[in-house]
Amino acid sequence: MNLATKSHEARPRERLATLGASLFARGLATGTSGNLSVRVSDGWLMTPTNASLGTLDPDRLSKLDENGRHVGGDRPTKESLLHLALYGQRPDAGGIVHLHSTYAAAVSCVDGLDPAECVPPLTAYFVMRIGRLPLVPYHRPGDPALATAIHDLAARHHALLLANHGPIVSGTTLESAAAAIEELEETAKLFLLLRGIPTRPLSDQETAQLSHDR
Repeated sequence: MNLATKSHEARPRERLATLGASLFARGLATGTSGNLSVRVSDGWLMTPTNASLGTLDPDRLSKLDENGRHVGGDRPTKESLLHLALYGQRPDAGGIVHLHSTYAAAVSCVDGLDPAECVPPLTAYFVMRIGRLPLVPYHRPGDPALATAIHDLAARHHALLLANHGPIVSGTTLESAAAAIEELEETAKLFLLLRGIPTRPLSDQETAQLSHDR
């Protein structure tokens, strides 16, 4: 990186690497699964392909310009198109987290989910941080058709569950995206623990009241 790049990207690079290490240490990402991105003034920083979130080098993060072209660092994750599809529909998004976290990925494999709301509103914080969670139909990782499917939903939803894959969440900051996806993972755990047990999700009136707090 040149000095000008270091001056305005140093902090977001460090934030992204620190968050990756935290997610990895807590078992929310394993191996080289999952990817992160953060918006900068002239494009995006993303995790490289085949990189472990636990050992990210801030200086080797992938840099994409405002048109999504790779202009610096290691080659970006093959799921960069998913990030760009979300950013394209959500101009307020400052960061995106995509994980293959165990419980959310498990829910994404459950048959018969409601594609418009695949996890019910079990808790207030799920509603406030996620809202409705739609299910994106299965496409193989890296398939451009998956980015198209995300693009079609992203204007209405900042959090999506990819079928047989895992969650992707945008936030106004990278940290808020991480907080939301962690809430999603915990609610997915509750959803699986409660299967077969009579459960009372929050009512439409209760969720509407909470929606004002997002």
